[in-house]
Amino acid sequence: MRCIAALLLLLVFVAGPAYPESRPLPLANVYQKGVNLADYWVSEKLDGVRAYWDGEKLWSRGGHVYQAPQWFTEDFPTHSLDGELWMGRGRFAELSGIVRTARPDEASWRQVAFHVFDLPLPDTPFSKRYEKLKQLVRASESNHLKLVEQRPVSDHEALIAELNRIVAAGGEGLMLKRKGSLYLAGRSDDLLKVKTFQDAEAVVVAPIEGQGKYQGLLGSLLVELPDGRRFRIGSGFSDEERTNPPQPGQQITFKHHGYTATGLPRFASFLRVRQDEPEAASTQ
Repeated sequence: MRCIAALLLLLVFVAGPAYPESRPLPLANVYQKGVNLADYWVSEKLDGVRAYWDGEKLWSRGGHVYQAPQWFTEDFPTHSLDGELWMGRGRFAELSGIVRTARPDEASWRQVAFHVFDLPLPDTPFSKRYEKLKQLVRASESNHLKLVEQRPVSDHEALIAELNRIVAAGGEGLMLKRKGSLYLAGRSDDLLKVKTFQDAEAVVVAPIEGQGKYQGLLGSLLVELPDGRRFRIGSGFSDEERTNPPQPGQQITFKHHGYTATGLPRFASFLRVRQDEPEAASTQ
């Protein structure tokens, strides 16, 4: 494994891993105490697969089409919708395997729903977009189109109490959406994620063989952040993942607890391979 890892290291240091071109969608920053919560509504953060409905097809964040069965989307509105494909708490890996296939498994897709949280309308504050979104979902006859509930939150203590309740029930966290915000692509404080830990994504550069009890197995992953900096992640892996580690070029999600003085993630731990792009992706 050392020889293979060394060769892979040489290749990626020359070429470098590539990040896929993403569809321009609103993305979240991390919540910090002191934010004026009167300006926001809160909802549960769904650990699903981000999807964008353009009125005809479901698109991935990476700009590819999810091959959903025709009956799944036939009663969706013609308006564009932003949301998550989701099938329940703690089922991301199962969901990812279902929605990424080039030939959809109809029985499996019946467990999935498109949970919508925004309506891409220009020059319209979120509070008005959400009212229109509620009307569209209510008018739809689809059993696979669901509205993500938005509600006010009084203060930081109430927000953390709700966060703890959701996490205890198996959820991932909360989202805060600024009521007066416009639908704009990119990361901003108009959308904030509230979690018991921070998470981020990186591209695998190479698996590094371990020592001692991990001799012949994965010891750590060398990964690269979007800004080009590299570091190792050595914890959070299952026995199966240490035997069959993520491969160079794959995108992973990891959790961490803030940043070091040099700006690298502190106490980084592997969460999962971020597999949410469809197989045999089509942009037609």
